Amino acid sequence: MITLARTPHFTKQQILEFITESPTPVGKREIARAFNIRGGARIALKAILKELQNDGHLDRSPKKRVRPAGDLPPVVIVEVVGTDSDGEVLCHPAKWDENRTPPTIYLNPGRTRVAAPGPKDRLLVRVKKTGDETYEADTIRLLGKGPNTLFGVFEKHGSHATIRPTTRGRHREIRVSAEHCNGAQNGDVVAIEYLPGGRGNTRQAKVVERIGPISDPRTFSLIAIHGREIPVEFSGEALAQAESAGPMELGRRTDLRELPLVTIDGADARDFDDAVWAAPDEKVSGGWRIIVAIADVACYVKPGDALDKTAYNRGTSAYFPDRVVPMLPEALSNGWCSLVPEEDRPCLAAEIHIDAQGGILKHRFFRALMRSAARLTYEQVQRARDGEPDNTTASLVEEVISPLYGAYEALARGRDKRGTLDLELKELAISLGEDGHVAAIEPRSRLDSHKLIEEFMITANVAAAESLETKNAPVMYRVHEPPSLDKLEALRQSLASLGYKLQRGSAIRSTHLSGILHQAFESGQPELVSSLILRSQSKAVYAPENQGHFGLALNRYCHFTSPIRRYPDILIHRALIAAHGLGGDGLPDDIGDRFDEIGENVSMTERRAEAAEREARDRYVTAFLSDRVDAKFRGRISGVTRFGLFVTLDEIGADGLIPISTLSHDFYDHDETTHQLVGRNSGLTFKLGESVLIKLREANVDTGGLVFEMLEGGSQSRPEKRTKRPAARTRRKRQRNPHTKRK
Repeated sequence: MITLARTPHFTKQQILEFITESPTPVGKREIARAFNIRGGARIALKAILKELQNDGHLDRSPKKRVRPAGDLPPVVIVEVVGTDSDGEVLCHPAKWDENRTPPTIYLNPGRTRVAAPGPKDRLLVRVKKTGDETYEADTIRLLGKGPNTLFGVFEKHGSHATIRPTTRGRHREIRVSAEHCNGAQNGDVVAIEYLPGGRGNTRQAKVVERIGPISDPRTFSLIAIHGREIPVEFSGEALAQAESAGPMELGRRTDLRELPLVTIDGADARDFDDAVWAAPDEKVSGGWRIIVAIADVACYVKPGDALDKTAYNRGTSAYFPDRVVPMLPEALSNGWCSLVPEEDRPCLAAEIHIDAQGGILKHRFFRALMRSAARLTYEQVQRARDGEPDNTTASLVEEVISPLYGAYEALARGRDKRGTLDLELKELAISLGEDGHVAAIEPRSRLDSHKLIEEFMITANVAAAESLETKNAPVMYRVHEPPSLDKLEALRQSLASLGYKLQRGSAIRSTHLSGILHQAFESGQPELVSSLILRSQSKAVYAPENQGHFGLALNRYCHFTSPIRRYPDILIHRALIAAHGLGGDGLPDDIGDRFDEIGENVSMTERRAEAAEREARDRYVTAFLSDRVDAKFRGRISGVTRFGLFVTLDEIGADGLIPISTLSHDFYDHDETTHQLVGRNSGLTFKLGESVLIKLREANVDTGGLVFEMLEGGSQSRPEKRTKRPAARTRRKRQRNPHTKRK
C-alpha cells in the first residue's frame, strides 16, 4: 500500500488514487488513517465513497472493503492457460468478458499447493495486484483438473520428437520419446496425453491421435473442433432415427402450399429453415401482413429421444470455411427439415400484422404444410429489387419481392425509432479453392436483402415471446443486458477522447448509443466507434428470466427461427405447440423447472462454437498471408494494450499484433481511458483508430497469429512532466514478471 502524507484535507480524486494504487481492497479505516480523517470528516469520506461507487469507479469487496471497478476480487477462480518464456505458470480469470483482454495472473511457484498445474486446471486463488492488469496468486485449492489431451505439431528429432503447441500462450515444446510417437510424421497435428510422473519441463507425453498435416488447410478446422471438444459423430440410434424420418401428411395442418413462400439465404447455404411472404394489410393504412414459416423440427425431434439428446449436447451447429458440424444429422438438416423448393415440408408458421411504423398489431402461430416457391440468394433478391432480375426472380418481383421490401421498410422505421444498435463491423468472407487452400478473403457485403430477412426474423422472435407470455408458458429468452456501470464509464471516457459526448447516469438506453453511432458515421469513424461500443456490451445469453435485449432495444425477445441449428429454438417451438394446443409433441410440463440449467448449457455451447469458428478463421487468414511475410500493408489501430497494438488490415480486414518491442526506442505508458500508448521521452503517441503503415513479420499457422512491425504511424507531441506514477508502465523490451521470482 502506498504511503501518503497525512493531512486533514482530501479530495475525491485523492481518495480514488489511494484506492487504485492499493494492492489489496481497503476499508474506511485504512483510508481514514492514511489521510488523518477524524470526527465529522468521516461523514464526508462515507459520502465520497458512495458517490464513487454510484459513478462506477469502485466495486464492493467482502467485509465492507472497496476496490477499483474492474479489479479482481481478493479471492477468485482462475484457469491455467500455460507458461511464459521463463516457465512461470500463467492464469486467466475463469469467467471473463470475451470483449476485454483478461488480466495476467502469475501463479506463485512457492505457494501453489498443487503439483505441476496443467492447462485448463481450475484453481481457487488469493490474488494481489502487482501492476496494471497484472496479479500474482497464491493457490488455495485445486477445483478441477483440465483435460489431459493437448494438441500440437509433431517434429521428429532423431531418437525423440517434440510437439509445438497450437494453443496461444503455450510456448514450451513437449517431449515425446520414440516409443510413444504412434506413427506420427513430421508436420502432423496430433493429440497428446501426458504420461505419469515428471514435473514442469521434464513432463513427457504420448501421441494418441493424428489429426492431419498442418500443411493441409482442412486440418485448421479439425484443430479447433478437437481442441474445443465439439461433438462430431452421431450415435447410431440418432442416425437411425434421422434416416427413418419421412414426409408429413397435411392432417390438421393449415395448407400453405399455394402461398408463394420463398427462402432467402447465402449462396453457400445448404439448409433452408425459414421462408417468408408479405402482402399489404387492406384493413390498416400502410400496414402489412407477413408470414414467417419455420421448419417444424419438433415433429421429428421429440423430447428425450436420441436426436433430442444429441441436439442438447451440441447446442448449436458450428460453421467453418470448409465444413459444417451440424446440430442434427444431415438426413434432417439438409433433408426433411430443409425447406427446399417444390417439395412439401411441415412448418410452424407465424402470421403477423404490422402497422406502417413496423409495430406488431396482432399475431398467431399455427402448424402448416408448405411448398417453397423458390430458393433465392441475398444477391439475387437485391439485384431483382434494383431492376436486374434473372430468370428465377423475374416472375417473382411484383408478387413476392416488392411486397417483402414494402414490409421491410415499415419494420426498418420501427427499428430506427427504437434505437437499435447498428454496429459497423467487418465480417470476413473466406473463399476456398478446389484444393482447400484460401482463394480469397474479403469483407462480407451487407445488403438490404440481408437486413430484410433479419427484420422478419426479429419480428417473428418478438411475436413468439409475446405469444408465450400471454399463455403464461415457459420462455427461453435471448437476454442481452445493458452495459455495466464500470464499462459505461470507460466507454464514456473513451468516446470523450474522440470528441463524442455520452450522458452520465445508469439509465443508459440503446438510443443514446445509436445517436453516437450516427454521429460517428457522419464524421467518418463508424468502425472505430462501433468497436468501442461493442467492447462495452454484455454477452447475450439464454435464460428463463426476461431481462430484455439491449442491443435490439426490445422488452422481450427469444429465438424461434432456426431450430435446425439452435437448440433454444426447438424449446420455443415445443412451448408454442403446448401453449396453443398444436399437438402432443410440445414441451413437457416439468421441463420449465430445468430452464436455468438448460440456458447455461446452450449459452456455453454457443460460446464454444463461436470460439472454434474464430480460431479456425484465424488460421485460414494466417495461412493466406504466410507467403507475404515482409510485405507492407496499410491498416488501422484497432486495439491498444500494455503489451502492444492490435491492427486491422485495410485490404482484407485481418487482425494482428504489433508487439511493443517493435516500437521506437522508448518507454511507453498505456492510457487505458484514451486508448493510446505514449512515449515517455519522445512523446510519440499511438492512438486507437489511427492509420498506420506496417510490415508483416510473422505468420504463425500453428496458432493462427499474425505479428506486424510499425513502419509509419503515431503522432508527435511534447511529453508532459509526470507528477505521479502513471497508470501503466510498459517498457520497449519484453516486460518482466512484476513479482520477484522465488528461487
